[in-house]
Amino acid sequence: MYDQELTTTAKAMVAEGKGILAADESYGTANKRFQKLGIPTTEEMRRAYREMLFTTPGIGEFFSGVILFDETIRQATQDGKPFTKVLMEAGVIPGIKLDAGAKPLAKSPNEVVTEGLDGLRDRIAEYYRMGARFAKWRAVITIGDGIPSRRCIETNAHALARYAALCQDGGLVPIVEPEVLMDGDHTLERCFEVTEEVQHAVFEQLYRQGVEFHQMVLKPSMVTGGENASTQAGIEEVANATVQCLLRTTPAAVPGIAFLSGGQSDELATAHLNAMNAMYKGKLPWALTFSYGRALQQAAMSTWMGQDANVPAAQKELYKRAKNNSAAALGQYSPAMEKVAA
Repeated sequence: MYDQELTTTAKAMVAEGKGILAADESYGTANKRFQKLGIPTTEEMRRAYREMLFTTPGIGEFFSGVILFDETIRQATQDGKPFTKVLMEAGVIPGIKLDAGAKPLAKSPNEVVTEGLDGLRDRIAEYYRMGARFAKWRAVITIGDGIPSRRCIETNAHALARYAALCQDGGLVPIVEPEVLMDGDHTLERCFEVTEEVQHAVFEQLYRQGVEFHQMVLKPSMVTGGENASTQAGIEEVANATVQCLLRTTPAAVPGIAFLSGGQSDELATAHLNAMNAMYKGKLPWALTFSYGRALQQAAMSTWMGQDANVPAAQKELYKRAKNNSAAALGQYSPAMEKVAA
């Protein structure tokens, strides 16, 4: 029923030089970020913040899509235009976060499983009617003493696959997001080992559930050492390890890979993506691009501070980060670009 639409949308989501803005923070996550900056944690302030982001002039130059949260997809600009319409008029595809968050995994201390499958078919139908054309589901894998367990990997992979199959049934392109957290002091080599195991498990389950690989987008974490590791890998080392891991696990039919930033600084996430594209340009079966949240928004939020007068300056910060990451998706980014005023 949706076959051609899904194929077209998946390709558009990873169009050359374009990435996906993750603006799907839950109430709690959005409020925590506001609190740190002294911004009031109200629904109206969250709405105003999203309006600032989505009405940024030229947003469609560098973003193919925006991931929304349930609250956000139902909101509108101050003058009453639904955010989905604002985005579509800018040439940006609206998407929706579908998972219900990570909850403790039974019999596995210190591990979690993402929930939200109950009633998912009906929610997909509602979001499709509201204008969403893709979705996101995040699985969380922690590296630690004796973990991740095989139980945790397989349970999360199975849920990701069931979500993805339901999405394709309902007309939404699934973003499949298995995130191996940076938390800890593990080495880059240990991260590679875990990421490879996780991605193999995910694609095995996707295949078993009948998911069409050419109608999905993978959103993985990069292969890095833990944030507390005694030695941090260089930019090219991370880029090479990440791509080599993907080459071992990811079918060529997948149209594109949109990385999460996973707690990396704005500039480091951009530099890693650029190195991958510079090193492997023309040698890979899929596009490599970005789907960052904080690494795209933080400068804009810190500039905005909840003040209407700051909107133009904040929008320039978002535009600059989007432009720099677009260049990185083409392998054309330079750190010197950070010195250019927004």
